[in-house]
This record gives sequence, C-alpha cells and structure tokens, in this order.
Amino acid sequence: MKRGNHTLTTEFVFQGFTSFHEYQLTLFVVFLALYILTLAGNTIIVTIIRTDRHLHTPMYFFLSMLSTSETVYTLVILPRMLSSLMGMSQSISLAGCATQMFFFVTFGITNCFLLTAMGYDRYVAICNPLRYTVIMNKRVCVQLVGGACSIGLIVAMTQVSAVFRLPFCTTKVAHFFCDIRPVMKLSCIDTTVNEILTLIISVLVLVVPMGLVFISYVLIISTILKIASAEGRKKAFATCASHLTVVIVHYGCASTAYLKPKSENTRDQDQLISVTYTVITPLLNPVVYTLRNKEVKDALLRAVGRKLS
Repeated sequence: MKRGNHTLTTEFVFQGFTSFHEYQLTLFVVFLALYILTLAGNTIIVTIIRTDRHLHTPMYFFLSMLSTSETVYTLVILPRMLSSLMGMSQSISLAGCATQMFFFVTFGITNCFLLTAMGYDRYVAICNPLRYTVIMNKRVCVQLVGGACSIGLIVAMTQVSAVFRLPFCTTKVAHFFCDIRPVMKLSCIDTTVNEILTLIISVLVLVVPMGLVFISYVLIISTILKIASAEGRKKAFATCASHLTVVIVHYGCASTAYLKPKSENTRDQDQLISVTYTVITPLLNPVVYTLRNKEVKDALLRAVGRKLS
C-alpha cells in the first residue's frame, strides 16, 4: 500500500538482541529470573501493605501504587521480549506497537511523578511532623496519585499520536520494544520536530520532578542536621534512604536515555540502558524497600509468623 510517495507500513519487526545472538539463551534465563523476582517482589509489597495495618500510612500507600505501576510497566515489555529471545515471532502490528508505546510511556512517567509525591511525603514527615497527618490526608494522597497518572496519560497520548502520524518506510526496529526514538528512526521524513518535542517532554517529565525531589531533600537534610540527638538523625536518614536510592537509579537511567537531542550511543549501548530501566529498575523497588526498610521487614516477619502459627 502507498500513501503519497511512501509505502504504508502495517507492521514492524524487532531486531532485539541480534548482536548478542550466541548469548540469547543465557539472556532469556537471566531476564526470566529477574522478571519473576520483580513480579513476586512487587506483589508481596502490595499485599503486605494492604494487609498490615502498621503500614496504612501515606508513605506506604505511595509505595503500593509505585509497585503496582512498576508491575504493569514490566508486563507491557518483558513477556514479548522473552518470547523473542526464545525465537518466537518478533513482528508487531502498527496498532500493537502504538499500544505498547502508549502503556510504556504512561507508566514510565507515572512512576517518575509517584517518586516525586513520595519525596514530598518525606519532606512533610520530617520538616513538618506535627501537621503531617493533616497535610497528607487521604484526599491529598489520592489526588497526588491521580495527578501522576493523569500526567502519564496526557504525555503518552501526545507522544504516541505525534510518532504514529509519521510515514514509515522501513520495518526493522533496532530494539526489543517500541520505544520512541527507535520507532521514529523508521520514518521516511525528517523527524527534527518530533525529536524536539520528545526532548521538551523529557525535560518536563524528568528535570521538573528531579528538581522537586532535589529541593525536598535539601530541606530534609537541613532539617535533619538540626536534630540534636545522633539517634534521631540516624532514624530520620533511614526513613529517606530507600526512597533516595530508588530515585537516583530511576532518574539516572531515564535521564541517560532521553535527555539528549539524538541518540549518540551505539545500538548495543542504547539497549543496555533500556535493559536497566525496563528490567533492573522495577526490581530495585521491592529489593531496596524489603532489604533496607525496617517497617516492611517487620511486616513480612509478622505475616510469615501468622502463616506458621
């Protein structure tokens, strides 16, 4: 089929990890193990938070929302990636590609703003503890989560509609899923306007949340340093350590991938970065919060204790 002077593409083919062909079975086993751990870890976190009344606080409400969002985010990408590593069909329809990109962008951006909401929660808890329950009431928490999801949906609709208005001349996507830049590279026409749009959106959804989290932590640290007792300072830092670890890795990977006008990396480097934010980062959330967070560890022990008794 033709549209104007361009052949109308109806499907794409993922090239996946073709440059690592001899390691495909190893990659499959590693990614499958990480995927199972991610699903199990996030499911455990959501279940523990729902069932343990000690964790019915704003901080853990946001954590359960982040775990849910991360789970859906991995479901959008990893099953298809695993099937392609097993040699199954690597083709995807245009509509399927647009759908995958839409959900990937929606939940990726939702995660960014949920981390910002968690940063604000920690700021209120440490800098304004006496008014914490008044400021972070249930309505405010729901509004912050709703705002994060709404921004994700609006940006995804904008990006996907802009990308899929382009005419495509080639079908081979140099990636393992429908990410924005690899799909734009298949266009027959100049994509400078789309590149600028992607960069502007990336700045708004990465730099703005990062800036807000940074301001929160400057205020948090200045407040912690004023605490007289060493034990009090240690406890205050401990409540922020898990969140700060996740924030640094999450924003670090996303910034490396999207805050540059055009991909200056090789295809292998781009894929390595993508693996980090699609496979490693979602696993980091349950690992960090279960290993570093005393309240979650205690809740897990109570749940295990109830099962054994």
